[in-house]
Amino acid sequence: MSKPKVIKDYDKLPENILTEIKLKFPFGFEKHLIQFKNRDGKLVMALPYEADAFYYLIRMTREEAKEIIEEDDDYDEEGNLTDDAQDKLQEMNEAENIPDEDPDTD
Repeated sequence: MSKPKVIKDYDKLPENILTEIKLKFPFGFEKHLIQFKNRDGKLVMALPYEADAFYYLIRMTREEAKEIIEEDDDYDEEGNLTDDAQDKLQEMNEAENIPDEDPDTD
């Protein structure tokens, strides 16, 4: 049985999923974006992320992917997750260890 697909904007994701995404993509999102057609047949870009209960497609353009990293204090000037942030996020992830929330689909 496949996991349900959830299409969401980055800023609408639960905190635990944001933490997992940062740990999975410590060097930014831009190189991991994919294109797919939405239900209206429009071509959109997204960052794919498979969590325990859901398969997320996180809508963002290349420009938005760069901007998210630039504005996030957990990433350095080169767009890499800092060691301190990585340690902090890993601790948070292990402490929370909560299952995916039932997301509101868009």
